[in-house]
Amino acid sequence: MPLAVLHTVTPDPAVDLAVDRLADEFGERPQVVRPVVQECRRQLSGAPAGALPELVERLARHRLRGPVD
Repeated sequence: MPLAVLHTVTPDPAVDLAVDRLADEFGERPQVVRPVVQECRRQLSGAPAGALPELVERLARHRLRGPVD
């Protein structure tokens, strides 16, 4: 019988702060913004820790804006 695995979510200030600011900036619910920010955070996992908050927010903002004509 397979065992269920519980995944604990480690608080990540780079994600939490970016979600708050971007949700406010774009007038979106945090539930809409959080998956975008989390994906950006995963993709930037190799970046220096000190640069993460700014890089995560910039990349997420770019993606939330969508394609520019």
